[in-house]
Amino acid sequence: MKVIICGAGQVGWQIARHLSSENNDVTVVDNNADLVRRATDTLDVKGLTGFASHPDVLDRAGARDADMVIAATFSDEVNMVTCQVAHSVFAVPRKIARLRAQSYLDTIYSDLYRRDHLPIDVVISPEKEVAEAVLNRIASPSTFDTESFFDDAVQLMGIELDEDCPVLGTPLKQLSELFSTLRAIVVGIRRDSTLFAPEPGDQMFAGDQIYVVSHSDDVARALEIFGKTRAMPGRIVIIGGGNVGLAVASRLEKAATRMRTRVIEANRARAERAADALERTIVLHGDGLDIDLLREAGIERADVVLSLTDDDKTNMLASVRGKSAGAGMAISLVNDPTLVPLMSPLGIDAYVNPRSTTVSSILRHIRHGRVRGVYSIGDAEAEVIEAQVLSTSPMAGKAIRDIDFPEGALLGAVQRGKKVLRPTGATRIEEGDAVMIFSLTKDVPAVEALLQVSIDFF
Repeated sequence: MKVIICGAGQVGWQIARHLSSENNDVTVVDNNADLVRRATDTLDVKGLTGFASHPDVLDRAGARDADMVIAATFSDEVNMVTCQVAHSVFAVPRKIARLRAQSYLDTIYSDLYRRDHLPIDVVISPEKEVAEAVLNRIASPSTFDTESFFDDAVQLMGIELDEDCPVLGTPLKQLSELFSTLRAIVVGIRRDSTLFAPEPGDQMFAGDQIYVVSHSDDVARALEIFGKTRAMPGRIVIIGGGNVGLAVASRLEKAATRMRTRVIEANRARAERAADALERTIVLHGDGLDIDLLREAGIERADVVLSLTDDDKTNMLASVRGKSAGAGMAISLVNDPTLVPLMSPLGIDAYVNPRSTTVSSILRHIRHGRVRGVYSIGDAEAEVIEAQVLSTSPMAGKAIRDIDFPEGALLGAVQRGKKVLRPTGATRIEEGDAVMIFSLTKDVPAVEALLQVSIDFF
């Protein structure tokens, strides 16, 4: 597949990293020569310096025979024009644009993206994606990572194991035998900063970060087995009232479970906008690091402090200060993945990486076959892929034990109709089933080959 990625920032670089590692023909375009050089020096991609929306630049990037254009520059307008030029001049079949401004995303203007207006096939909103990720963290406060699959029927949970975890040292195979009715599987273990797909005989130790796939009805029981509890927070303090903070506060106001929410925003204009948009949430104008203001917001009684400003270091400091002042747990928005190892020593319970959430959204629309969802884990260490099995897939009609899965991949769940199955070696994959597969990044191409369908289905 020939792909042109416009924008070589964090998101563009990460998408290029994924696609180039899977032997796609990737060209990266950016008007910043240093960013283009970084991409070409570290990845197997071609690079071009120039403005992505200019027809001559797209032409030199190979738009005439490109399969897809991904517009992920820092400018919404450049992304929109890039897609228009790619369509009108070069007839590129598929266009994906990242748009930040909420006005462009309002449903009353959805006709804007019809093919006879602005021909954008997929619109990605980082703020909405990040807000959804934050809400998922709140819903599972004892996990450091979480994502939903199969229309919320299955949950992926990242759990850090403590010394008091009751199943430490238990081989995974024995764990399945002890809890035979539990619809949950450990699909990944991170130990000493290395993520791997475990074997049946592997054990778990204190300090391990494990990834568990669980039926949504069994989440509470699964958490209990791994020494965790699931208690929904009632009081939340949000530091940062920008697009992400406002989106989270708005969703919390509409939640079925009533929560008391306070928002602290340093910028007066943003604070006033948030106050006008929110009905039941109190908005305070001031510095989220000010201990007196935090106390005014009720930090000592808060179940969760969410640090959602646009500055990583501010978020981390605010999380530490909020938790030291009495908040039950701290969740921080962090763009720089190199800061993640500092989370645990600082006592920050969970984090959300906007880049990872946006990358996951874009990958969902790139993968081959009938891929319905993709979630990127860590710093592009692994992916969880949800896909439908068609008759021409190499998996169809085979028992799981007979499918040639790569070493770094595990099947976490199977959905047949409305029923979710916990897979065993004897489980036969049928045409029409949906599968959820955990795969280390290096093994994603092999997993895609298992999901590949014939040309008749495109």
